[in-house]
Amino acid sequence: MNGAAITDAATNRDARGPGLRERLGVWLKDRWRYERALRSRSRAYLALANRHERLLPAPDGGGWACDWTYTSDLHAPGLQPQLGRRLLGRALADAPIVRLDSPRQPLEPGETPELSVLIGHRGLDRLPLLLATLTSLAAQRDVRLECLVIEQDDEPRIAASLPAWVRHVLAPSRPAGAAYNRSLTFNVGARQARGRVLLLHDNDMLVPEGYGRRLLDRLAAGYEVINPKRFVFYLDPQASAAVLEGRCPSLGPAGTIVQNLEAGGSMAIRADTYRAIGGMDERFVGWGGEDNEFWERCLTRPSWIWGYEPIVHLWHPGQPGKEHRDNPNLARSRELLSRPAHERIEALRHQRGSEF
Repeated sequence: MNGAAITDAATNRDARGPGLRERLGVWLKDRWRYERALRSRSRAYLALANRHERLLPAPDGGGWACDWTYTSDLHAPGLQPQLGRRLLGRALADAPIVRLDSPRQPLEPGETPELSVLIGHRGLDRLPLLLATLTSLAAQRDVRLECLVIEQDDEPRIAASLPAWVRHVLAPSRPAGAAYNRSLTFNVGARQARGRVLLLHDNDMLVPEGYGRRLLDRLAAGYEVINPKRFVFYLDPQASAAVLEGRCPSLGPAGTIVQNLEAGGSMAIRADTYRAIGGMDERFVGWGGEDNEFWERCLTRPSWIWGYEPIVHLWHPGQPGKEHRDNPNLARSRELLSRPAHERIEALRHQRGSEF
């Protein structure tokens, strides 16, 4: 309550009132929707959204897009955590997350991968999360992939900790000691990737074992950009710690469930399309803003926007200043988004020249 102690009994009742009404509303209006969807033999649970939100079905019925400007958190599981636990369990029953130390289908010497996974990273704090993420990528079925971890730092710190099947790439800070630049890591990785398809992936997200194959199938249908995420289950610290200890993520509740996170977290794009739209804008130094700007340029190409995959996000402390109103990246994003996407593409391509 903003640090102010409220002692008046009537005020306390009023303060509690909206919470009670919300809980009653969830019980009366939302719980039956969740029960019906979760008990269905179909994947009807993918169409769960908040009341008054509208979802758009994919052309082939294989996913849902949010018909509003920004994504949102599912409200009902926040008040009834068992709904979130059951939703996570049902999603992972249909799309299991498996963890292996090495790939099911390792690349042969000289073999071209079907998929190049690019993961940016800095520091030691999130190394356990990165290593867990890599185990879910190693477990991918029916896809031959390579994985590049691009460490953006002044010197290599994690190379010796990575599995043998993962390629370590150092992207030195520009200038030395500069803040983390996520866009730089992906651009460096894209230049070194050998696959025709790039998966831009965060270092704290576990994906189902069929994730990569489904991405490639969507791209084979004529799309150039794929945003597959329907629900991102943000684990709380206790559930995340249990996963790092080797337990199943479906045993614990999700702290937050986010719908159709657009550009951030995990998305696939053809390598030639990545180059054609100028890659990512490296003027975004620090946290925030780069995803939205990049995603709008992606939408100039045939894009799959209908989420269908569950992803488990491991807990870590929030990035300082990311959501603060004074974050310069937010102002930069607003300024860039006020200009036509095609204009920004041409500017980035001219700036990069033959870099890609």
